[in-house]
Amino acid sequence: MALSQKLLLRQSQSLVMTPQLMQAIKLLQLSNLDLVAYVDAELERNPLLERDERDDTAGIALPAEGASDAAEDRDVAGDLAEERPDWLETRLEVSPDAIAERLDTDLANVFPDDHGAAAGEGAAMPPVDPWAMPSDRHAVSSDDYNLEAFVAEEKSLAGLLGDQLGLAVTDPVLRLIGQALIDEVDEAGYMRGSLDAVAARLGAPLARVEHVLGILQGFEPTGVCARDLADCLAIQLRERGRYDPAMATLLAHLDLVARRDMAALKRLCGVDDEDLAEMLREIRALNPRPGSAFGSVPIHPVVPDVVVRAAPDGSWRIELNTDTLPRVLVNQSYYSNVARQSKGEDRTYLSECLQTANWLVKSLDQRAKTILKVATEIVRQQDAFLAHGVAHLRPLNLKTVAEAISMHESTVSRVTSNKYMATPRGVFELKYFFTASIASSEGGEAHSAEAVRHRIKALIDAETPQDVLSDDTLVKMLRDSGIDIARRTVAKYREALRIPSSVQRRREKQALLAT
Repeated sequence: MALSQKLLLRQSQSLVMTPQLMQAIKLLQLSNLDLVAYVDAELERNPLLERDERDDTAGIALPAEGASDAAEDRDVAGDLAEERPDWLETRLEVSPDAIAERLDTDLANVFPDDHGAAAGEGAAMPPVDPWAMPSDRHAVSSDDYNLEAFVAEEKSLAGLLGDQLGLAVTDPVLRLIGQALIDEVDEAGYMRGSLDAVAARLGAPLARVEHVLGILQGFEPTGVCARDLADCLAIQLRERGRYDPAMATLLAHLDLVARRDMAALKRLCGVDDEDLAEMLREIRALNPRPGSAFGSVPIHPVVPDVVVRAAPDGSWRIELNTDTLPRVLVNQSYYSNVARQSKGEDRTYLSECLQTANWLVKSLDQRAKTILKVATEIVRQQDAFLAHGVAHLRPLNLKTVAEAISMHESTVSRVTSNKYMATPRGVFELKYFFTASIASSEGGEAHSAEAVRHRIKALIDAETPQDVLSDDTLVKMLRDSGIDIARRTVAKYREALRIPSSVQRRREKQALLAT
């Protein structure tokens, strides 16, 4: 077979990932907060973009049947205007003397002239604006009025410890060591840093660093700067005068306390049932996170991207939360005016800005439509959940939704990332509605994994101290109710729900009965 060269013409289709397409895909998976930050950055960078600050209701037209109602509203408003007192309309033009006569009060006594005594009895009183704010009467300019000056400063844990350090320690060397140790305290109030590392960094003896740590452990809140949980509880018990050898032994075996192994604890501590129960009550009354009340990270509430409401006809109304959607406009008039006078590189720059602005507006609109389309299909698939609760959650995957709305699975995955839906059952992430399926033992419809987890939790919550359900018992009960599940799956779901084993639950319930 001879080798030869040929020229062939082949036509094919391929997807080219342009920068605009990559950014559009990125916009699709951004949360509402990240999207607002991205749009704000584009507004600063692109002179042709501007924020749309028009009212949402400004462009809403009333329906035809509401015209008569609007006319009636205008008539009522006119009647009310005729019944209003004249002074409501002319109050800004009423003189201070007229107001004094109406109130039967001398304004000179209400607003005395502080400078009149120095000027003499016959000094003329400056005119007073009765409608001015008190700050205006005292000639306080609006520039000097700062609302933030009246907001209480949030005290952080590091700031509180620093203030106590300044009062308790006068030696500047010890203060420097103390401040370095305070910097190693986490939000819960524990000393997470290494004392050896702090001593090496400061060039101080380890004994002196430990001495300063002992001083910090005496600060408020009690239990702060502890090395671990046992140390934190021991500091609080010393403060209460309840740290004895038996309590020290109990704190040294907190793992047995977590497992509710009362027999081993009684043997190690050398106490009876009553004393052990009293010791456990004292430990439960302590604060395992003494620094949690200071410098906490502000919690931002979840703002839903989609809102689902029940319609009067029994269906569901799916709406986008417009408050989370940034709205931008392209200033075409500004582009026309500037492009007319620009040349060369300036005109090229304006053209790129116009292209980017148009692309951003189109991408935001496409993103909103895609989210609404995916959310609508999710609501259609999970109608039983919205009506009856989590026990009726159906198994659902990305492929089912993607095929129903004629999109790719990756697109559905990006849309459901970091998006939330407000339903009558609460606010859920869109990915919450996608759960694995568990086969039915009777050959019927499969069950959702989330619904099975809810069922397991409900069974364990309903158990009694005399009849604690083991994993094998749970498997039998679930199979009797039509759920074909393995024992290891039940154990996995139970551990995911942070529910201890049947042995630990039995010990815990017996301990509660004993107390």
